[in-house]
Amino acid sequence: MQCIGDISEEVWQDCITLFLQTEMCCDAAIITNSLPWLLASYPEVNLFQLTQEEIQILLVREEREKLFLQGITLAGTKCLLIRDNLYTEGNNTIDLHTKGQSRGSQAVKVVQIESVYLVVMGHKGTEGGSLNLKAFKMACYIREAIHQHLAHF
Repeated sequence: MQCIGDISEEVWQDCITLFLQTEMCCDAAIITNSLPWLLASYPEVNLFQLTQEEIQILLVREEREKLFLQGITLAGTKCLLIRDNLYTEGNNTIDLHTKGQSRGSQAVKVVQIESVYLVVMGHKGTEGGSLNLKAFKMACYIREAIHQHLAHF
């Protein structure tokens, strides 16, 4: 049986490139909770600098309430945790907001898709609700790309 790990980097990169063509998003990445951790990102922005430690902290299943108190760092950018439904059946999302940035605060959304996670950052001024809708649409696109790719093998 094929698994998501068999999907080429090009498929993931195509998803990121398509997503960043929207005017709403300034950065995106696809991550997983095992090696290679960062499957795809847009190299000219920030999320390509996500570290293994940052990804593990973001995706940890135990003691998630600590994330509300301590916050989360993504690619060196401190974020406030607004809503955590990552491991809630049927939702599988996290809402974050960057803080203390010279470029202003930005909404960040994490959506679980199968065993990978889409991380998107909106442009300054993009509201979280609008970013959520765009992230869910992209998650559907990625889910379909995964199923089509696996169906060919």
